[in-house]
Amino acid sequence: MARFSRIDVAIQMKETGMVPVFYHKDIELCKNVIEACYKGGVRVFEFTNRGDFAHEVFGELVKWSESACPEMIMGVGSVIDASTTALYLQLGANFIVSPIMDEEMARICNKRKVAWSPGCGSVTEIVKAHELGSEVVKIFPGSQVGGPAFVKGVKGPFPYASIMPTGGVAPTEENLKGWIEAGVHCVGMGSQLFPKEVLAEKNFDFITNKCEEAISIIKKYRS
Repeated sequence: MARFSRIDVAIQMKETGMVPVFYHKDIELCKNVIEACYKGGVRVFEFTNRGDFAHEVFGELVKWSESACPEMIMGVGSVIDASTTALYLQLGANFIVSPIMDEEMARICNKRKVAWSPGCGSVTEIVKAHELGSEVVKIFPGSQVGGPAFVKGVKGPFPYASIMPTGGVAPTEENLKGWIEAGVHCVGMGSQLFPKEVLAEKNFDFITNKCEEAISIIKKYRS
């Protein structure tokens, strides 16, 4: 069962400003990555459903994080169907993120009052996601959909839309400045935070520092 409410998730996404997106089959590596992000100030983490037995890895990470990183809100991304949604909710996912919009996924999350962020690529899809109960809508792939200009365009007629771009987001001042000034709720970041060579060298301090820098940049352009 989720430890954090859908409102807690939305608020923490906004406060942190970024959501790391990560998957690896090695549980110990995942623990080190999550802990590094936690030390860097991150409080919302998206584990992606991409490899075989990914749900087994996530189940262990949720149990571990309750004591090791108690304030970390653990959720799952890359979920594309209702049955997988239900599986992860049973394992304690606090939010579900998808690259697509699937109404049955929305119903399952809403029944359990769990946050659901579907992937949208148009204003019509964003409005539909609102109708289905999504508090924070994902735009994906962020840069291909239209980047910060798309977000700014959406926020004109829909200033209340809470948007999280994933894809094309980097932990650099130039990149984050554009997204934050466009009015995003938060950003999702993956490979840019976790370069392969960094993981291979187990340089977890690099991840902590990158998270600290990104959060600092986000706060700077929100002020």
